[in-house]
Amino acid sequence: MSVNHQSSASRSVYQGEAHHKKIQRVAILGSTGSIGVSTLDVIGRHPERFSVVALTANTNVQRLLSQCLTYKPRFAVMSDSTSAQKLIGLLREAKSDTEVLSGADAICEISSHQDTDTVMAAIVGGAGLLPTMAAVKSGKKVLLANKESLVMAGSLFMDAVAKSGAQLLPIDSEHNAIFQCLPHQSLPHQSQHQRDVRKILLTGSGGPLRGLSTKDIREATPKQACAHPNWSMGQKISVDSASLMNKGLEFIEAKWLFDVTPSLIEVVIHPQSIIHSMVEYVDGSVLAQLGNPDMRTPIAYGLAYPDRIDSGVSSLDIIAAARLDFEDPHKENFPSLQLAINAAESGIGAATVLNAANEIAVDAFLQHQVSFGQMTDSLQWVMEHASWQEPADLDAVVALDGYARSVARQRVNSL
Repeated sequence: MSVNHQSSASRSVYQGEAHHKKIQRVAILGSTGSIGVSTLDVIGRHPERFSVVALTANTNVQRLLSQCLTYKPRFAVMSDSTSAQKLIGLLREAKSDTEVLSGADAICEISSHQDTDTVMAAIVGGAGLLPTMAAVKSGKKVLLANKESLVMAGSLFMDAVAKSGAQLLPIDSEHNAIFQCLPHQSLPHQSQHQRDVRKILLTGSGGPLRGLSTKDIREATPKQACAHPNWSMGQKISVDSASLMNKGLEFIEAKWLFDVTPSLIEVVIHPQSIIHSMVEYVDGSVLAQLGNPDMRTPIAYGLAYPDRIDSGVSSLDIIAAARLDFEDPHKENFPSLQLAINAAESGIGAATVLNAANEIAVDAFLQHQVSFGQMTDSLQWVMEHASWQEPADLDAVVALDGYARSVARQRVNSL
């Protein structure tokens, strides 16, 4: 289904309180997930600054219906036509004017639509690549919560940002923290600042399996893996956090976002999730961004950048926190992290294969088809047995992603 282009308006980005010219129109890709829900919460606190032009979801009709009735977007997009037809009927009963579309092409169209100023890219997994790239190529303000776009496309993605003039702002709490600690005003990271940075310290909580024995980690259940101690996230990201693959994907993302070599990035486990990441400079200074573990903080920062607005997050009680601990990530118990670091050193082909294999393996684990240990073992197997060439364009990335998924699916089905 196609989007009807009706009114035209020039794109604008807020440059400060005194320069507000119009309400920032936001499209949220993946609005029914945790990032999407948090984004709507922040937007709802500032109706004078933001409006919702489009919402997209996979199959969660009821939640998207509720969001449409509350925020009244011009467009709502469901991934499949069956869910879209259900939503159409429900919105018609509610006398809503929201236009319902369906399919991947429609998501790309609203991402690049002339009435969209800002795109929150919060679709989980490789499915977020094409619509996020569509937003980038259209020169939008892109709030990047879909790390897979950079994991899979890497230099192709950042080249598109530079060519289109899109404004790219990282929303993952760690990359948002790094961005705040670096001495620049826009991405991609400027090379003249690299000589000042000694190290990027990428922090992570360690996930729900931190401190368990190797045996207990390998036998962890989906319920254990999804019980994150600090963050409220979807199942896929929660499992990635448990295996430290999420930190590995963030490692790859940081390489491309900040234009640094993998040797300048170090993963540090910080169980309290209060320090969201740090940057060490050549003079010995270490700058850190601290805050309660709530995604509304980086979301608000991205939405209002370069301003700061109320996010609804409570003040950090540093006295009550009492202590801040740091640990080694213990890669021997979490081999997925080392696989991701290796992929970061190899190129976007290796990262694409690893990401695809991981999505298949995580889904199999959540469906109780493989154990946690088999899930991580399958990634090693795919990286050793799959063959590929470095993709030269986005079509090649998509093709490689499909190939890697088929190899990974065959592997988990054989276990």
